[in-house]
Amino acid sequence: MIKGACLCGAVAFRLEGKARDILGCHCGQCRKQSGFYWAATSVADEGLVMERDDGLAWFQSSETARRGFCKICGSGLFWKPEDAPRTVIAAASLEPGHGLKMTAHVFLEDKGDYYDIGDGLPQFARFSGGENA
Repeated sequence: MIKGACLCGAVAFRLEGKARDILGCHCGQCRKQSGFYWAATSVADEGLVMERDDGLAWFQSSETARRGFCKICGSGLFWKPEDAPRTVIAAASLEPGHGLKMTAHVFLEDKGDYYDIGDGLPQFARFSGGENA
């Protein structure tokens, strides 16, 4: 089981079932929300179990998705597409020892010009989605 939380602990959760390996998202929204690129995994909605959600708030970031964050400490935690039964979870919110690895970078067409990617992982102009994406 993988556990995660925000910085202050007002939002805590666990992931049950299979979590996707981590992708680095370089889209403009993720960069603005996180301050850099956003590394994240995802699970089917039923696999995200909230243990504490006192601080959880949602922001409708586009017509098709919303972002979950802690309204107390400001930690960005989730990205939820409206048309898919999955939730994307910030890798930085997960407790160590989860065993997930970063496998690719997506939305390179929107990448900021202030950094380079030198880790040798595959890079994609966009993201095609897919099961448990």
